[in-house]
Amino acid sequence: MNKQHGLAAKLSHRFSALFWDLVAILLVLGLIVFLAQASRGLMQPLTAPGETAISLDASALPEYALRTSLRMLAAMILSLLFTFTYATWAAKSQRAGQILIPLLDILQSVPILGFISVTVVFFMSFAPGKILGAELAAIFAIFTSQAWNMAFSFYQSLRTVPVELAEASRSFRLTPWMRFWKLEVPFAMPALVWNMMVSMSAGWFFVVASEAISVGSTTVTLPGIGSYIALAIDQRDLDAVGRAIAVMLIVILIYDQLLFRPLVAWVDHFHFEQHADRVPPRSWVLTALRRSRWVAIIFVPLARIWRWIYQISGGVTYKERFHQNETGASIASWLDWLWYGGIAMVCTFLSWKIKIFVLQGVALDEVGTAILLGCSTMVRVFVLIAIASIIWVPVGIWIGLRPGAARIVQPIAQFMAAFPANLLFPLAVSGIVALQLNPDIWLSPLMILGTQWYILFNVIAGASTIPGELRDIGTNLGVRGWLWWRRIALPAVFPFYMTGAVTASGGSWNASIVAEIASWGNTTLKAHGLGAYIAEATADGDFHRIVLGIAVMSAFVVVINRLFWRPLYTLAERKYRLG
Repeated sequence: MNKQHGLAAKLSHRFSALFWDLVAILLVLGLIVFLAQASRGLMQPLTAPGETAISLDASALPEYALRTSLRMLAAMILSLLFTFTYATWAAKSQRAGQILIPLLDILQSVPILGFISVTVVFFMSFAPGKILGAELAAIFAIFTSQAWNMAFSFYQSLRTVPVELAEASRSFRLTPWMRFWKLEVPFAMPALVWNMMVSMSAGWFFVVASEAISVGSTTVTLPGIGSYIALAIDQRDLDAVGRAIAVMLIVILIYDQLLFRPLVAWVDHFHFEQHADRVPPRSWVLTALRRSRWVAIIFVPLARIWRWIYQISGGVTYKERFHQNETGASIASWLDWLWYGGIAMVCTFLSWKIKIFVLQGVALDEVGTAILLGCSTMVRVFVLIAIASIIWVPVGIWIGLRPGAARIVQPIAQFMAAFPANLLFPLAVSGIVALQLNPDIWLSPLMILGTQWYILFNVIAGASTIPGELRDIGTNLGVRGWLWWRRIALPAVFPFYMTGAVTASGGSWNASIVAEIASWGNTTLKAHGLGAYIAEATADGDFHRIVLGIAVMSAFVVVINRLFWRPLYTLAERKYRLG
């Protein structure tokens, strides 16, 4: 009897291993086929028949979805590389952070068409007349809608590592390289994964602008869901719009199952604490990859190479930071003066060049007009961020404290965040015209449509990291109602909320270029604002007005961040970090 039971157990184990091997092999081979199919035809002529012509036929949507998915994935990989380098440099170097963080504030506020208008010709020159050049331009445009949010999240995590963990790393005499990979990256990963989700959704939000590029006389249309949606809106084909929405939902669900849900399950063991009653998230893809022997065989050499690099880098003898003497302090002071002097010279030179370029093509009173339009957009941004915060902060905290609810809400929120504002143009334009509403007011909600989710996703990430001990203490002391929110929930998520609010603010300025002008067929509505100003200048190919609009928008964002957001961000780092 025992022999039969043992034989059955062995057969069951072998069958289970064989099953997971098969699943893992299919996943890996499917990824290879996916990349091969989506990259087909990159070196073909840009004007080749069938390559740039967009068809609204339903049979074309699977291929379009494949191409768009590859662009999104390539942009996500580039965004991760940017995040791990740029954000780390800004967090680790005080001098670099003083220029890199304001620069990041500006970059996330520059409208995506602002990037496209000045980069499309540059990328097209890499492969003249080939689809590859246009693909590079589209991937870069999607990258600009993903990278800034992820960099802010990683920077915030590096700046708010719990004090006791930092002290433990010093006690174990970890080198900076070992501390980065053993402490800081694991601590930052849960929040980074949630921000990867919302960044991917932001890429979907701007997919129309990235695949259907029109700058003056230059028009580039790439096969993809975004160009499909643009053509459907232009032809007022509601059936095609509905098909595009359905395919977007399917692709987002596939991404959720194959990429984000495995990542959420993988980073779960990186949480600041593990509560005994906490049910960890699971993913069938991650289970297949972990249990497959073939995947282990493939990745063992890569793991050994990484371990060797890690040991070489971590083998440097740790040296305590030496105390600077008077000579060292004097040298550091001179370096500071040289650094700030160099920045001042560069800024002065760039300001002079921008001034000369802009004033060559526009009158001086045009600058005042752009500033007034910027004030209108600024009011919209503040009002919308306040409304979104009131709605999504309590919802995000509720979801983050319940892993089961988070698993259900995650794909739904991803789809809602990815929903392009262009798809609401028929409803918005028709409703405003029919009810004779003011476009300055009723086009404004389109600005927050894609950016409010930065707040929700970051608050969910923050609430999920609240230590169980802290919640238990509140329960034992009878802390309930508004006192619980004021003393436990809101302080715990405040650093994460600040990351979401800053990126949502910058994203709203970015989205103004899409939201302040809405078209449906021959009907076009325009709100008075800086986004509409830049959109019109881009359509006309007027680079002087484009640069003026971007410069004014950047100035608004820098001043607002410096006077309003940055003090709150510093407060979050200093007072509300875990530990």
